[in-house]
Amino acid sequence: MYKRERKSWLKHLDFTILDIFCMQLALVVAYVMRLGWHLPYFNEPYERLAVAMALIDICVVFFFEPYAGILRRGHFQELNSCITFCTIIFAGVLAYEVATKQTEIYSRKVIFSYWIISMAFVYGGRILLKYLIRSRMKKEKNLSVMILVTTEEYAREALMEFAHLPYKDFVVSGVVVVDRKLRGAKICGVPVVANADDFYEYLRKNVVDEVFINGNTRESSQALANELLEMGLIVHFNLVHMNALAPNKVVEKYGNYMVLTSSMKIASPRQLFAKRLMDIVGSVIGLFACGIAFFIFAPMIKIQSPGPVFFSQVRVGKNGRKFKLYKFRSMNVNAEEQKASLMGQNEMSGLMFKMADDPRVFPVGKVMRKYSIDELPQFFNVLRGDMSLVGTRPPTLEEFDQYQIHHRARLGIKPGITGMWQVSGRSDIRDFEEVVLLDTHYISQWSIGLDFKILAKTLQVVITGKGSE
Repeated sequence: MYKRERKSWLKHLDFTILDIFCMQLALVVAYVMRLGWHLPYFNEPYERLAVAMALIDICVVFFFEPYAGILRRGHFQELNSCITFCTIIFAGVLAYEVATKQTEIYSRKVIFSYWIISMAFVYGGRILLKYLIRSRMKKEKNLSVMILVTTEEYAREALMEFAHLPYKDFVVSGVVVVDRKLRGAKICGVPVVANADDFYEYLRKNVVDEVFINGNTRESSQALANELLEMGLIVHFNLVHMNALAPNKVVEKYGNYMVLTSSMKIASPRQLFAKRLMDIVGSVIGLFACGIAFFIFAPMIKIQSPGPVFFSQVRVGKNGRKFKLYKFRSMNVNAEEQKASLMGQNEMSGLMFKMADDPRVFPVGKVMRKYSIDELPQFFNVLRGDMSLVGTRPPTLEEFDQYQIHHRARLGIKPGITGMWQVSGRSDIRDFEEVVLLDTHYISQWSIGLDFKILAKTLQVVITGKGSE
């Protein structure tokens, strides 16, 4: 029987329990330091706070996946992860206090001391648990015994990769080389225990838990796997070398085929749920602001440039999907016709158009563009699902028609009202290729935490007007 690796947050339930314990211990220490030698659990407000902390911790684990790759992290990476994790919990605690109108009940010194102490406790706890896990993994008596079945060409490569794994739950006790008689020899210190003709005899007489098949043809691998399964063994056979594809991969079933799916970024269902939830909440708030802006700016738009208050344009969204984007009109009604005569003054190198003091923009339009007020109607696009709060800038049809193959990568995610380019000094960026690099970096590194960082920077840009078009 094969113990399959646990998925999702249950995979690291041990770290989840540890972090909750460390957080509670940090609260106890902070409480005792400030309010005396008794536990916070006997003080009703702090008892509620302790429960809220545990629930916030579980929510953060569920949506942000803070334990992804935790056993591979170095000490500095783990410290950075712990600081981020504890800060998110701390922000959740503050939000809980504000939402329940209990800010006056709790001691600020206790709360802020808890924040600092929790970082130290969580970091120390994780380092200790990782040490214990790695120590247990290194004891071969707890490891599964695996045999590598391969050709001479791939034997050394596979053994070297297994040897350099930082931790593993198996030990390679022998190699079976199927295309040469090398029994008795050693490859990378691992003995060749059998050839193709005496492989089954070796399995009959020796301890073997698992067999890894590498380098054979698909047909021979499947045939061998079927025979080994009938012997009660656990069988793995190599589909494709991981370095041959992008860094994000997942094995899944498509019809009757088991496939290895690869993408620039693979998001979990809960991450996508969290992003969509954030989009819905943000768009509702944004549309409220849009309504206020309409009553303020609509009369000014009508007076300074007779015509419609809103501007709509077909844009290209995720993977080439077309949708109608909405803005407050900030340019003359015939702005698109005037664009051709202004192309010689385009300050962008590439497929985007931008120029300082664009004559098509009327006075109040300049104010709206400086503070991104003209973008507010796009919250309707977000609510509909055409766009997201954070993403990439959606190109026009004209721009899309001129895209080269590598430019299409920036369409691998829903377009956003804001994004990496917008908060990276968009007025200073003159090369479209740099925009593409920023967008593809965002897609490959995407996380809910990164979206929050971009939204925070966007607020700063909007308030100061810095970096606006």
